[in-house]
Amino acid sequence: MKSNHIFLSLATLTMLLFTACNSEAQNTSHSQISSGNSAIEVLQFHSERRCMTCNKIEELILETLKSYSSIQFSLVNVDEKKNEKKAEEFEATGTAIFLYNPKTGEKKDLTDFAFMNAGNSDKFIAGLKREIELFRN
Repeated sequence: MKSNHIFLSLATLTMLLFTACNSEAQNTSHSQISSGNSAIEVLQFHSERRCMTCNKIEELILETLKSYSSIQFSLVNVDEKKNEKKAEEFEATGTAIFLYNPKTGEKKDLTDFAFMNAGNSDKFIAGLKREIELFRN
């Protein structure tokens, strides 16, 4: 019974985080940080309105990628017509974070990881580095 309560609490928290991403207005557009050809990309999809957690995730991704000069970062607004095809390819209708290898088409969804660790910068950065290294191999 207690484990059901914990599961429901976590499910509710996750749902609230995703809902909150649509509650705070901020105008953003597609942007990239790149250092040459990359075998791996980090993509962060978002809707037109972004919450504090979504913005924090972007900040932590950028901080992490300072250690990886060859990894490209893309911030993709799913509400913009020009990004429709990419959003469909990743099945992203709102906030979603992926590691992506454009050469092989391999994808790894890190959305849950990002939301669960956005409140702890050290844990987020260490975890994202670990995920990048695992994805590379």
